[in-house]
Amino acid sequence: MKLRLMPVLLTSLLSAALLFGGWYAYRQFAVQEPLQKIVSSYEGVNESHISINRNEVTLKLELEPGTKLRELVQYVNTEGKSAMGGRTLKLDVDQNSSQLLDEYWEKAMFSVAEAMESRKYTLIPAKLDGLKTQNTEYKDVTATTEIDDNNVYVSLSDGKQSKFIILPRVPGSMGVWNNA
Repeated sequence: MKLRLMPVLLTSLLSAALLFGGWYAYRQFAVQEPLQKIVSSYEGVNESHISINRNEVTLKLELEPGTKLRELVQYVNTEGKSAMGGRTLKLDVDQNSSQLLDEYWEKAMFSVAEAMESRKYTLIPAKLDGLKTQNTEYKDVTATTEIDDNNVYVSLSDGKQSKFIILPRVPGSMGVWNNA
């Protein structure tokens, strides 16, 4: 039996094109597009970019000041459950911060780290509000804290600009937060 080279090559190329084209179409139209619609429909999301790999879905977000981050995560997890298919959700929030908000967070970081380390999460809002009463320059800063099973979400806003911090509730050494 003699195999001819051209039909074998054409069949191989066509099979590979169908396989990878089908995989790309499935990923684009059955996973990424529905998630994009879900995220874009949430109030406060200005822009979003979705990156999907085998184990996680990464959302790169640009948010308006005052957006409730915990509610957004909960909304995406419930509405996009079928599209995510058991992958974990990871957020990457673009910071539209100001010098004032950065200084406020730097001064609050030690107290927040202490509360996170001791797992006394109710101290975080008290520490953030206490910082506002100690320094009158921070009187216009609004600090909001929310919590879920995996993270503590801190939102700082001065009305025009905002800073979103996601602190994992995972026990262990805290170190420096790379997403602050």
